[in-house]
Amino acid sequence: MAKFDKMDDDSKSSLHGRVFSHLENDILNGKYKTGESLIETKLSEELGVSRTPIREAIRQLELEGLVQFIPNKGAIVTGISSKDIDDIYTIRIAIEGIAARWAAENITETELKDMKEFLDLEEFYTHKNDLEQILKLDTKFHEIIFKASKSKPLMNMLRNFHHYVQKARTNTLALAGRAEETLAEHKAIYQAIFQKDAKKAEELTIKHVKKASVNLIKGGSDLNGK
Repeated sequence: MAKFDKMDDDSKSSLHGRVFSHLENDILNGKYKTGESLIETKLSEELGVSRTPIREAIRQLELEGLVQFIPNKGAIVTGISSKDIDDIYTIRIAIEGIAARWAAENITETELKDMKEFLDLEEFYTHKNDLEQILKLDTKFHEIIFKASKSKPLMNMLRNFHHYVQKARTNTLALAGRAEETLAEHKAIYQAIFQKDAKKAEELTIKHVKKASVNLIKGGSDLNGK
């Protein structure tokens, strides 16, 4: 069954974007492992599109560093390595606290309300042990902080980081007790931001990301299934 509806010529760029996002998620979620080939004809049949948007998407994946063209082999998945993940968390520790500090200084009432709603839902699904929903709400909680920082460079950088390590984040949240710890840490960060305590918001966020990094090592997570 086709994954994507056929589009007219004016929608080709949109189709390319959808194909790219689909393949990118499959790589980041581990469907395609490091060393596997992305075969245009096979992907074209699976997604129900011509080879043109597949080829364009693969070129974009190469620019993102997720695939590499090798002579006589074609597009080979490189994905996100353990070192990449470690680097991302090291950078997150350095800059995500800044985002929380700026959020405490600049957050709007609407953003505070949204953050509280996400927290309440996170608590609900944590009690139900619904990992899929917990991960979605974890993402939404952090994205509100990025948005509230009122810094586009920080927002775009950190959003990409969260997206690139989504499988690793899922694995760490699945560790016994980690979802409950994450909820408690999020509540403390929210309270600091609500009280406009920029210093505390920064300190708590740095501790939160460091804790996630430690749990990542404990879980032995790797986005490429290794």
